[in-house]
Amino acid sequence: MTGKLLNHHAEGPASAPPLLLGPSLGTSYALWDKVAPELSITRRVVRWDLPGHGGSAAELVGPGATVADLADLVLALADSLGIERFAYAGVSLGGAVGLHLAVHRPERVSALAVICSSAHFNGARPWAERAARVRAEGLDWLVESADARWFTPGFTVPRLVRDQREADPEAYAACCDALAAFDLRDRLADIAAPTLLVAGREDPATPPAHLREIADAVPGAALVEIPGASHIAPAERPEAVLTALRTHFDGGAKRGMAVRREVLGDAHVDRAQARQSAFTARYQDFISRYAWGEIWTDPTLSRRERSMITLTALVAHGHYDELAMHVRAARRNGLTPEEIGAVLLQTAVYCGVPAANSAFAAAQRVLAEDGGA
Repeated sequence: MTGKLLNHHAEGPASAPPLLLGPSLGTSYALWDKVAPELSITRRVVRWDLPGHGGSAAELVGPGATVADLADLVLALADSLGIERFAYAGVSLGGAVGLHLAVHRPERVSALAVICSSAHFNGARPWAERAARVRAEGLDWLVESADARWFTPGFTVPRLVRDQREADPEAYAACCDALAAFDLRDRLADIAAPTLLVAGREDPATPPAHLREIADAVPGAALVEIPGASHIAPAERPEAVLTALRTHFDGGAKRGMAVRREVLGDAHVDRAQARQSAFTARYQDFISRYAWGEIWTDPTLSRRERSMITLTALVAHGHYDELAMHVRAARRNGLTPEEIGAVLLQTAVYCGVPAANSAFAAAQRVLAEDGGA
């Protein structure tokens, strides 16, 4: 092994919580092209290439490589970037690396997502046979079947198929050796990191039963099955994978509920929760998870700025009952009565004087009630 590091691509704020993304065998970090940019809004996302794949040097691994060897390379990359503790998501072989890290280096993994992967890959024989044939014949014969192995019928990602064609045969075979030797079933109960399993319902390589086996063994783990997805779910169903990862890593509805209470106040949220019925439960979850858990937590705008935008939008659409609620929220978010008045005065120009009349009346009632007029 040389002193080189795995090729990688980092995106997102350097000060944000780090998230490492691992690829599947035969692909590069382009596997995450439809998911990583969205995750990087609130995370420092680092996606990496397997040895001999993408831009990573082939000599980083050799015959008889193990998943532990690959995990060590990932830790070396994290160390070089000054990342001590990180969330991790990986597909197939990349998912196996995540499982190994969660078992053997639990102090490094804050949360884990394992996608279209397994705690074992059906024994050593098929992988030993594949490695031998790749060493003898190269990768062209695998390229021909890539779409069938990775995607549902009629779907393809040419860039990823090209990754398979351009991978180094010796490094690819060494990664097959790692899959042949991998079996972590007897250690799954040791995983303490919050764990999410994501299965492609149409995946022939690691079918949902493999992910369910992990979910049943890891304490507190959750399982999501994605319909219409085969083995490379982040490329085929990126929206579904993104939603699952955001909910898992960012706290989803729980985080949104906390922000909702901070902005609107406990009394309002308690009243909304008390009125919740079976009919409205999904809507309330949607509001907490999406509006408050994703939009209001986006660090691009401050809460003060979001309050000003929200007040304007509510005036424009004539939602004066909700305007009153958000005047109180604006005060909680640090706006003075004078600043609220300036926002409403702006709406007189762009939303119309009659709308501003109603808005000033609603705001004045709230500020008077709260002693801020």
